[in-house]
Amino acid sequence: MDQQTLTAHQFGANAEYYLTSNVHANGADLERLAAHVRRSGAVRVLDLGCGAGHASYAAARGGAGTVVAYDLSPQMLAVVAAEAGRRGHSAIFTQTGPAEQLPFEDASFDLIVTRYSAHHWRDVEGALNAAARKLKYGGTLIVIDVLAPEDPLLDTVLQTVEILRDASHVRDYRESEWRTMLRTANFSAAESHRWKLPMVFDAWVARIGTPQPRVAALSVVFDELPQEARDYFAIAPDRSFQIDAGWLEARRA
Repeated sequence: MDQQTLTAHQFGANAEYYLTSNVHANGADLERLAAHVRRSGAVRVLDLGCGAGHASYAAARGGAGTVVAYDLSPQMLAVVAAEAGRRGHSAIFTQTGPAEQLPFEDASFDLIVTRYSAHHWRDVEGALNAAARKLKYGGTLIVIDVLAPEDPLLDTVLQTVEILRDASHVRDYRESEWRTMLRTANFSAAESHRWKLPMVFDAWVARIGTPQPRVAALSVVFDELPQEARDYFAIAPDRSFQIDAGWLEARRA
C-alpha cells in the first residue's frame, strides 16, 4: 500500500477518535483562527487536510461564507459533514483529494489553513506550490502543526517516536525548514507563534490504533532516551510528554 493510501486508511479507521480528541478538538489556536477569519473578512476558506474538521468549524464560527473541508479520507469527510450539520455550519462543504493536487480554480481562496496534517504529506513543497496557486494575491496561508526541534538529536527522537506510533507519518518539520519551503513557494516571510502541546501517552497511541508491538517498542524507546531528550520532551513516569506546536502565517507574494 502506498503512503497516501496508508494515510487515508489509518485516519479513516479512526475518524471518530479525531472528532473527540482533546488535542484536536480544543486549543487556543482554534479561537485564534476564528478571530483571524472574523477580522480579515475571509469569504472563501480551504481547510487542507481537514481531518475531523476542527479548523473548518472555527472558520465557519468566524463568519466565512464558504469553507471547503478537503481530505484524503472519505470516512473523515463523512464525520465532518455530519458534525457540521449538528453544529449548524451550512457554509461547510467537503471534497476528497490529496494536498498536492487541488481541483479548484486558481486564485479562488482568501485563506488556506492546514492544522496537524502536513506532517503526513508526501510532498509538502508540492502542496505549498499548489496552495499558492489557489490563493488570491495577498491571500493568507496558515500552517498549524507539530514543529521539530532544531537540535539534531531531539529531531531524531521526535521522528522516531512519531513513525513508531503511526506508520503514515512522514516528517515533523523544523521551523527553519518551514520558512525555507514557504519562501521557495513564493510566500512572504512567515509570522510565527509557538506553544507546548501535551500528549497523554495512552490516548496518543489509542487515537491512531497503534498495534501493540509498536506500543511496546515505543515504551522501550521512551524509557531509554538520553536525559537531555527526557528533559526537553518533559517525559512523565507514564510516558506522557510535551512537543512543540506552532502557527506559521504567510501571505501569497
